[in-house]
Amino acid sequence: MVLLSLAYHSLKNRKLTTTLTVFSIALSIALLIGVENVRVGARQSFEGTISQTDLIVGARGGSLQLLLYSVFRIGQATNNITYESYLKFKNHPAVEWTIPYSLGDSHRGFRVVGTDENFYKHLRYRRDRSLSFASGHEPRGVFDVALGADVARALNYKTGDKVVITHGVASAAGRGIQDHNDKPFTVCGVLNKTSTPVDRSLYIQLEGISAVHIDWADGAPPMPGEEVPAEKITKDTVKIDQITSFLLRNKRRIDTLRVQREINTFSEEPLQAILPGVTLQELWRTIGYAEDALTVVTFFVIVVGLLGMLVSLYTSLNERRREMAILRAIGAGPGKIISLLVFESFLLTVAGCVLGVGLIYGASFLFQPVVEEHFGLYIPVQAPTPTGLIYLGAVLAASLLIGFIPAWKAYRNTLSDGLTPKL
Repeated sequence: MVLLSLAYHSLKNRKLTTTLTVFSIALSIALLIGVENVRVGARQSFEGTISQTDLIVGARGGSLQLLLYSVFRIGQATNNITYESYLKFKNHPAVEWTIPYSLGDSHRGFRVVGTDENFYKHLRYRRDRSLSFASGHEPRGVFDVALGADVARALNYKTGDKVVITHGVASAAGRGIQDHNDKPFTVCGVLNKTSTPVDRSLYIQLEGISAVHIDWADGAPPMPGEEVPAEKITKDTVKIDQITSFLLRNKRRIDTLRVQREINTFSEEPLQAILPGVTLQELWRTIGYAEDALTVVTFFVIVVGLLGMLVSLYTSLNERRREMAILRAIGAGPGKIISLLVFESFLLTVAGCVLGVGLIYGASFLFQPVVEEHFGLYIPVQAPTPTGLIYLGAVLAASLLIGFIPAWKAYRNTLSDGLTPKL
């Protein structure tokens, strides 16, 4: 207790230096824990994009590519799959439900996704959250379209507005291969925000994708005057020939690998089924270098903060020579002097850690909605991760080691050096 009191009063007498040192360490700790929380939160956010899905199925190709265009709407499919093949696995006795996707069109930079009612009924994100509508309802007619939250906000659309989709992936300015001007869609609903890629797409029925291409031949639009009017197109007159991919959930999880093998060895068409969790881990390994680089930079910031504390303690020794000499004169041994300065170093670091953790969690509470709204990234506010706690422990241990440097210097100063007045 005497040592604690001495250390506390010594730091209190140097308020400005102590405050600046603690604040420097706090900023370093806030950055360290903040980067760790963002790293873990980003992974959880990406992994939470799709839940309760056992397999993602598409044309044979790269597993990462299938994951990216089916879940994150990034990139293009190498090929489509026939609707007949999809129906065979949709009606498979081991399969509980499927969600088909038909991709390839867009609207002002946002992807258009053809799907069916299972998308709204069975899609889950962040474990067990389901989709819901902020206004309106899911598409029911051939030319109905539902909007993701970001699409509605960015384009200022509301229910009842007309939307013309573009063949191919268009830029944000709307330049694409061909606009389907003769077959506009009507906004029937706007989905609530999910902070997943769902927010950045438009959703129509599978029949809607086929309807806008009903009069196309060999990938070419019809000649002027040969278009099929939208009012003559109904679900009964539209035939679905192919889709891009589909999500699948089995009735029993134990059947997942068996169904995956059946799909991958399907003789009628080259198909590929991937496990979402395994492929996501492959994705993280691919981009892991960026995480490592960010962590390295953060560690350098911590080193700078600790070195700042060392400089502060070391330079303050000149002001404390008389204090150290008096302590030695009244019988304080080497252990007392060294323990005092090491304890001061430890107290500064503890105060910096507490303040830094408080700063980062305060900032997380304040800015979490802003980050989610503008970047679509949900960073959960949660207790420090085991890795974060290890980082804090390492910083505290480093502070003890750093404290030995000024402590040894203070003890080596001669007793007369501190007691002799300087003229």
